[in-house]
Amino acid sequence: MTPTVVFTTSSDIEASVVMALLDSQGIPSFRASGHTHSVWPMAVSSLGEIRIAVAEDLADEARRIIESHRQDVGAKVVRIRDEFDELQARIGYRFRDRGLLEHALTHKSRAAEDASGGVTDNESLEFLGDAVLGLVVADALFHQYPNYDEGQKSKVKAAVVSTQSLARHAERLRLGEHLILGRGEEKTGGRFKQALLADGYEALIAALYLDGGLEAAETFLRRELKDALDEGSAQTFLRDHKSALQERLQALGRSLPEYRVSGEAGPDHRKTFSVEVIVNGEVLGTATGRAKKEAEQEAARVALSKLE
Repeated sequence: MTPTVVFTTSSDIEASVVMALLDSQGIPSFRASGHTHSVWPMAVSSLGEIRIAVAEDLADEARRIIESHRQDVGAKVVRIRDEFDELQARIGYRFRDRGLLEHALTHKSRAAEDASGGVTDNESLEFLGDAVLGLVVADALFHQYPNYDEGQKSKVKAAVVSTQSLARHAERLRLGEHLILGRGEEKTGGRFKQALLADGYEALIAALYLDGGLEAAETFLRRELKDALDEGSAQTFLRDHKSALQERLQALGRSLPEYRVSGEAGPDHRKTFSVEVIVNGEVLGTATGRAKKEAEQEAARVALSKLE
Protein backbone atom coordinates (compact mmCIF):
# COMPACT_ATOMS: atom_id res chain seq x y z
CA MET A 1 0.00 0.00 0.00
CA THR A 2 1.31 3.46 -0.91
CA PRO A 3 2.58 5.49 2.09
CA THR A 4 1.28 9.03 2.50
CA VAL A 5 3.10 11.97 4.05
CA VAL A 6 0.95 13.47 6.82
CA PHE A 7 3.35 15.82 8.57
CA THR A 8 6.43 17.89 7.68
CA THR A 9 8.84 19.65 10.02
CA SER A 10 12.41 20.87 10.23
CA SER A 11 12.67 19.78 13.88
CA ASP A 12 13.93 16.32 14.79
CA ILE A 13 12.31 16.62 18.21
CA GLU A 14 8.94 17.60 16.75
CA ALA A 15 9.11 14.69 14.31
CA SER A 16 9.76 12.32 17.23
CA VAL A 17 6.83 13.83 19.16
CA VAL A 18 4.46 13.34 16.21
CA MET A 19 5.58 9.75 15.65
CA ALA A 20 5.13 8.98 19.36
CA LEU A 21 1.67 10.56 19.26
CA LEU A 22 0.60 8.47 16.27
CA ASP A 23 2.07 5.33 17.80
CA SER A 24 0.09 5.92 21.00
CA GLN A 25 -3.05 5.95 18.86
CA GLY A 26 -2.13 2.68 17.14
CA ILE A 27 -0.97 4.23 13.85
CA PRO A 28 2.49 3.06 12.69
CA SER A 29 4.55 5.83 11.07
CA PHE A 30 7.99 6.32 9.61
CA ARG A 31 10.22 9.06 8.31
CA ALA A 32 10.29 9.39 4.54
CA SER A 33 11.04 11.81 1.76
CA GLY A 34 8.28 13.39 -0.25
CA HIS A 35 9.04 10.83 -2.96
CA THR A 36 6.89 8.09 -1.42
CA HIS A 37 7.48 5.70 -4.32
CA SER A 38 11.23 5.69 -3.76
CA VAL A 39 12.71 2.28 -2.97
CA TRP A 40 15.03 3.89 -0.38
CA PRO A 41 13.12 6.82 1.10
CA MET A 42 15.25 9.41 2.89
CA ALA A 43 14.26 10.76 6.31
CA VAL A 44 15.24 14.30 5.40
CA SER A 45 14.38 16.09 2.14
CA SER A 46 16.76 18.25 0.13
CA LEU A 47 15.22 21.25 1.90
CA GLY A 48 16.14 19.88 5.31
CA GLU A 49 12.56 18.87 6.06
CA ILE A 50 11.64 15.72 7.98
CA ARG A 51 8.50 14.07 6.60
CA ILE A 52 6.34 11.63 8.53
CA ALA A 53 4.40 9.07 6.49
CA VAL A 54 1.74 6.45 7.26
CA ALA A 55 -0.18 3.85 5.28
CA GLU A 56 -2.58 5.49 2.81
CA ASP A 57 -5.73 4.14 4.49
CA LEU A 58 -4.65 5.64 7.84
CA ALA A 59 -3.67 9.06 6.51
CA ASP A 60 -6.94 10.87 7.25
CA GLU A 61 -7.07 9.58 10.82
CA ALA A 62 -3.41 10.46 11.34
CA ARG A 63 -3.98 14.04 10.17
CA ARG A 64 -7.01 14.35 12.44
CA ILE A 65 -4.97 13.24 15.45
CA ILE A 66 -2.14 15.63 14.62
CA GLU A 67 -4.49 18.56 14.09
CA SER A 68 -6.26 17.87 17.39
CA HIS A 69 -2.97 18.54 19.16
CA ARG A 70 -2.27 21.85 17.48
CA GLN A 71 -3.25 25.30 18.62
CA ASP A 72 -4.53 27.73 16.02
CA VAL A 73 -3.62 31.40 16.41
CA GLY A 74 -5.21 33.26 13.53
CA ALA A 75 -3.75 31.93 10.31
CA LYS A 76 -0.66 30.68 12.08
CA VAL A 77 -0.37 27.10 13.30
CA VAL A 78 1.77 26.77 16.42
CA ARG A 79 4.18 23.85 16.83
CA ILE A 80 2.76 20.86 18.67
CA ARG A 81 5.33 21.39 21.39
CA ASP A 82 8.00 23.92 22.06
CA GLU A 83 10.37 22.05 24.31
CA PHE A 84 12.73 24.99 24.60
CA ASP A 85 10.52 27.82 25.88
CA GLU A 86 11.60 27.39 29.51
CA LEU A 87 15.25 27.04 28.57
CA GLN A 88 15.18 30.19 26.44
CA ALA A 89 13.61 32.06 29.34
CA ARG A 90 16.43 30.93 31.64
CA ILE A 91 19.03 31.86 29.03
CA GLY A 92 17.42 35.27 28.56
CA TYR A 93 17.47 34.95 24.76
CA ARG A 94 14.94 33.82 22.15
CA PHE A 95 16.37 32.15 19.06
CA ARG A 96 15.35 33.30 15.63
CA ASP A 97 16.49 29.90 14.34
CA ARG A 98 15.40 27.40 16.97
CA GLY A 99 16.95 24.65 14.91
CA LEU A 100 20.34 25.96 16.09
CA LEU A 101 19.31 25.45 19.70
CA GLU A 102 18.10 21.94 18.93
CA HIS A 103 21.37 21.22 17.13
CA ALA A 104 23.36 22.47 20.13
CA LEU A 105 21.58 20.06 22.45
CA THR A 106 21.89 16.96 20.24
CA HIS A 107 24.48 14.52 21.56
CA LYS A 108 26.38 12.19 19.23
CA SER A 109 24.63 9.19 20.81
CA ARG A 110 21.34 10.44 19.36
CA ALA A 111 22.82 11.10 15.93
CA ALA A 112 24.37 7.62 15.87
CA GLU A 113 20.96 6.03 16.33
CA ASP A 114 19.46 7.79 13.31
CA ALA A 115 19.94 5.49 10.33
CA SER A 116 18.97 8.20 7.84
CA GLY A 117 21.94 10.39 8.68
CA GLY A 118 19.60 13.36 8.98
CA VAL A 119 20.48 14.14 12.60
CA THR A 120 23.66 16.12 13.27
CA ASP A 121 25.37 16.09 16.66
CA ASN A 122 26.68 19.14 18.49
CA GLU A 123 30.43 18.44 18.35
CA SER A 124 31.17 21.12 15.74
CA LEU A 125 29.17 23.66 17.72
CA GLU A 126 31.06 22.62 20.86
CA PHE A 127 34.33 23.39 19.07
CA LEU A 128 33.10 26.82 18.00
CA GLY A 129 31.62 27.56 21.42
CA ASP A 130 34.93 26.81 23.11
CA ALA A 131 36.60 29.43 20.92
CA VAL A 132 33.91 32.05 21.60
CA LEU A 133 34.09 31.31 25.33
CA GLY A 134 37.86 31.70 25.32
CA LEU A 135 37.65 35.05 23.53
CA VAL A 136 35.03 36.50 25.88
CA VAL A 137 36.84 35.33 29.02
CA ALA A 138 40.20 36.63 27.77
CA ASP A 139 38.65 39.99 26.96
CA ALA A 140 36.99 40.17 30.39
CA LEU A 141 40.26 39.34 32.17
CA PHE A 142 42.19 41.86 30.09
CA HIS A 143 39.88 44.68 31.19
CA GLN A 144 39.06 43.49 34.71
CA TYR A 145 42.62 42.66 35.80
CA PRO A 146 44.96 44.88 33.77
CA ASN A 147 47.81 44.42 36.25
CA TYR A 148 47.83 40.62 36.19
CA ASP A 149 50.57 38.99 34.18
CA GLU A 150 49.97 36.34 31.53
CA GLY A 151 50.44 33.46 33.94
CA GLN A 152 47.96 34.88 36.44
CA LYS A 153 45.34 35.50 33.74
CA SER A 154 45.84 31.97 32.43
CA LYS A 155 45.20 30.49 35.87
CA VAL A 156 41.99 32.44 36.28
CA LYS A 157 40.84 31.50 32.78
CA ALA A 158 41.56 27.82 33.40
CA ALA A 159 39.37 27.91 36.52
CA VAL A 160 36.53 29.74 34.77
CA VAL A 161 36.35 27.51 31.68
CA SER A 162 37.03 24.16 33.37
CA THR A 163 34.65 21.27 32.79
CA GLN A 164 33.50 21.45 36.40
CA SER A 165 32.77 25.17 36.16
CA LEU A 166 30.85 24.90 32.88
CA ALA A 167 28.90 21.90 34.17
CA ARG A 168 27.81 23.95 37.18
CA HIS A 169 26.53 26.69 34.89
CA ALA A 170 24.70 24.08 32.80
CA GLU A 171 23.11 22.61 35.91
CA ARG A 172 21.91 26.05 36.97
CA LEU A 173 20.20 26.42 33.58
CA ARG A 174 18.83 22.85 33.92
CA LEU A 175 20.40 22.16 30.54
CA GLY A 176 20.46 18.42 31.19
CA GLU A 177 16.67 18.27 30.99
CA HIS A 178 16.85 19.41 27.38
CA LEU A 179 19.77 17.33 26.07
CA ILE A 180 18.77 15.14 23.13
CA LEU A 181 20.38 11.80 23.91
CA GLY A 182 20.48 8.33 22.49
CA ARG A 183 18.93 5.46 24.41
CA GLY A 184 22.26 4.29 25.78
CA GLU A 185 23.22 7.66 27.24
CA GLU A 186 19.71 8.11 28.58
CA LYS A 187 19.91 4.85 30.47
CA THR A 188 23.34 5.58 31.93
CA GLY A 189 22.44 9.01 33.32
CA GLY A 190 23.82 11.15 30.52
CA ARG A 191 21.70 14.12 31.60
CA PHE A 192 23.75 14.36 34.78
CA LYS A 193 27.25 13.72 33.41
CA GLN A 194 29.56 16.69 33.83
CA ALA A 195 31.30 16.17 30.48
CA LEU A 196 28.02 16.10 28.55
CA LEU A 197 26.71 19.14 30.40
CA ALA A 198 29.90 21.13 29.78
CA ASP A 199 29.93 20.14 26.09
CA GLY A 200 26.28 21.11 25.73
CA TYR A 201 27.00 24.44 27.40
CA GLU A 202 29.79 25.21 24.92
CA ALA A 203 27.54 24.21 22.02
CA LEU A 204 24.86 26.53 23.41
CA ILE A 205 27.37 29.39 23.37
CA ALA A 206 28.07 28.68 19.69
CA ALA A 207 24.33 28.60 18.90
CA LEU A 208 23.93 32.01 20.55
CA TYR A 209 26.87 33.32 18.54
CA LEU A 210 25.51 32.01 15.23
CA ASP A 211 21.97 33.20 15.89
CA GLY A 212 22.63 36.60 17.43
CA GLY A 213 26.28 37.37 16.75
CA LEU A 214 29.09 37.96 19.22
CA GLU A 215 26.99 40.50 21.12
CA ALA A 216 24.37 37.88 22.06
CA ALA A 217 27.00 35.36 23.15
CA GLU A 218 28.98 37.96 25.09
CA THR A 219 25.90 39.35 26.87
CA PHE A 220 24.99 35.84 27.99
CA LEU A 221 28.51 34.97 29.12
CA ARG A 222 29.20 38.26 30.90
CA ARG A 223 26.12 37.65 33.01
CA GLU A 224 26.84 33.96 33.54
CA LEU A 225 30.54 34.25 34.31
CA LYS A 226 30.69 37.37 36.47
CA ASP A 227 30.79 35.47 39.76
CA ALA A 228 33.05 32.79 38.29
CA LEU A 229 35.59 35.41 37.19
CA ASP A 230 35.66 36.94 40.66
CA GLU A 231 35.85 33.56 42.39
CA GLY A 232 38.46 32.28 39.96
CA SER A 233 40.73 35.25 40.59
CA ALA A 234 40.49 34.78 44.36
CA GLN A 235 41.19 31.06 44.17
CA THR A 236 44.18 31.56 41.91
CA PHE A 237 46.04 33.70 44.41
CA LEU A 238 44.69 31.97 47.46
CA ARG A 239 47.12 29.15 46.82
CA ASP A 240 50.02 31.58 46.39
CA HIS A 241 50.10 34.01 49.31
CA LYS A 242 48.29 31.95 51.94
CA SER A 243 50.44 28.92 51.28
CA ALA A 244 53.56 31.08 51.19
CA LEU A 245 52.63 32.66 54.53
CA GLN A 246 52.07 29.27 56.12
CA GLU A 247 55.41 27.99 54.88
CA ARG A 248 57.19 31.12 56.11
CA LEU A 249 55.67 30.84 59.60
CA GLN A 250 56.59 27.16 59.82
CA ALA A 251 60.16 27.99 58.86
CA LEU A 252 60.24 30.57 61.69
CA GLY A 253 58.82 28.06 64.17
CA ARG A 254 55.67 30.12 64.69
CA SER A 255 52.03 29.09 64.91
CA LEU A 256 49.86 28.71 61.84
CA PRO A 257 47.83 31.80 60.83
CA GLU A 258 44.13 32.33 61.52
CA TYR A 259 41.83 34.44 59.38
CA ARG A 260 38.99 36.48 60.87
CA VAL A 261 36.35 38.63 59.18
CA SER A 262 36.51 41.98 60.99
CA GLY A 263 33.79 43.77 59.05
CA GLU A 264 31.41 43.92 56.09
CA ALA A 265 30.26 46.94 54.10
CA GLY A 266 28.04 47.81 51.15
CA PRO A 267 24.80 46.39 49.70
CA ASP A 268 24.43 42.64 49.14
CA HIS A 269 25.20 42.83 45.42
CA ARG A 270 28.39 44.87 46.04
CA LYS A 271 29.45 43.83 49.52
CA THR A 272 33.08 44.05 50.62
CA PHE A 273 34.73 42.10 53.43
CA SER A 274 37.51 43.15 55.80
CA VAL A 275 39.75 40.31 56.98
CA GLU A 276 42.57 40.08 59.54
CA VAL A 277 45.28 37.43 59.59
CA ILE A 278 46.30 36.63 63.16
CA VAL A 279 49.33 34.73 64.50
CA ASN A 280 49.67 34.07 68.23
CA GLY A 281 47.06 36.74 68.92
CA GLU A 282 48.91 39.36 66.85
CA VAL A 283 47.33 40.92 63.77
CA LEU A 284 49.95 40.63 61.06
CA GLY A 285 47.87 41.90 58.17
CA THR A 286 44.47 43.34 57.23
CA ALA A 287 42.79 43.70 53.86
CA THR A 288 39.46 44.30 52.13
CA GLY A 289 38.03 42.46 49.14
CA ARG A 290 34.85 41.68 47.21
CA ALA A 291 35.03 38.10 48.43
CA LYS A 292 36.25 36.68 51.73
CA LYS A 293 38.84 34.54 49.98
CA GLU A 294 40.12 37.52 48.04
CA ALA A 295 40.47 39.54 51.27
CA GLU A 296 42.23 36.63 53.02
CA GLN A 297 44.65 36.40 50.13
CA GLU A 298 45.52 40.08 50.30
CA ALA A 299 45.83 39.98 54.09
CA ALA A 300 48.28 37.09 53.75
CA ARG A 301 50.31 39.13 51.26
CA VAL A 302 50.49 42.04 53.73
CA ALA A 303 51.55 39.67 56.52
CA LEU A 304 54.29 38.22 54.35
CA SER A 305 55.61 41.71 53.66
CA LYS A 306 55.85 42.39 57.39
CA LEU A 307 57.70 39.15 58.07
CA GLU A 308 60.19 39.84 55.30
